[in-house]
Amino acid sequence: MASRAATMVALLLAAVTATCAQAQLHEKFYGETCPSVEDVVRKEMVRALSLAPSLAGPLLRMHFHDCFVRGCDGSVLLDSANKTAEKDAQPNQTLRGFGFVERVKAAVEKACPDTVSCADILALIARDAVWLSKGPFWTVPLGRRDGSVSISNETDALPPPTSNFTVLTQLFAAVNLDAKDLVVLSAGHTIGTSHCFSFSDRLYNFTGMENPSDIDPTLEPQYMMRLKSKCASLNDNTTLVEMDPGSFKTFDTDYFKLVSKRRGLFHSDGALLTNPFTRAYIQRHATGAFKDEFFADFAASMIKMGNANPLTGSQGEIRKKCNVVNH
Repeated sequence: MASRAATMVALLLAAVTATCAQAQLHEKFYGETCPSVEDVVRKEMVRALSLAPSLAGPLLRMHFHDCFVRGCDGSVLLDSANKTAEKDAQPNQTLRGFGFVERVKAAVEKACPDTVSCADILALIARDAVWLSKGPFWTVPLGRRDGSVSISNETDALPPPTSNFTVLTQLFAAVNLDAKDLVVLSAGHTIGTSHCFSFSDRLYNFTGMENPSDIDPTLEPQYMMRLKSKCASLNDNTTLVEMDPGSFKTFDTDYFKLVSKRRGLFHSDGALLTNPFTRAYIQRHATGAFKDEFFADFAASMIKMGNANPLTGSQGEIRKKCNVVNH
């Protein structure tokens, strides 16, 4: 079974190889300058997730949020003295793991000073977050450089959890991702948690009436009541809810089972049922009979997303610390 999954991944990854080559990314980019980089990153990941397995979801999300704004350039990691960087914007207020990324960067710097970009480290962290959560493994094309610009207003490019299908496809298309990538990458919601405020309008304020009966009619009733028992009001800004109840620390196909039963947590999850192609993909994988196929699809879409407008060659820089540009 493992060899079959590896073969499927290899075949699908071959389809994106040409695109990566055009962007000057390749798997052996650090083969001579920092051959130990993946071992260093994985050692830190194993240590972190053994202590806090729930960190896997946020680390995967961080790479996603990095790539959708200015491409995969590590700009989501930059600090701003006047709080105008990407990480200060509302969509990124709930990101976690910045301190951990700095720890990984320090370990990589110790092994290979001034060599590996923060953008590449994020890509490797995201891959290991999935793999160590029992998901697919893929070889990450490397060679990204770090950007020096981070603007909070540009996070409008991030797909909000309140998006309908039209908005989702438009925002994904902006980074060269199609409807298949949309439904495949949405399944990253199989790991991690979310704050109530990201979906509580579906429970109390679906049409703007702000009362307990103003609910999203597309949400399965029993699941809605379960969510209401956890999120008491629109004003709940602290409670965390598992996105994939019962297996939120394991990367699997349960996400598709939930969405097919109208138990997707976000508007954006439910929106996938409004399109024939994405609905058919969900229904196929809700059976749980095609895990290898989904794992291969996810690996291919992650590589495709990771190739979103990277800085390469002499562009950008290799930051010494991920939260500040070099001086």
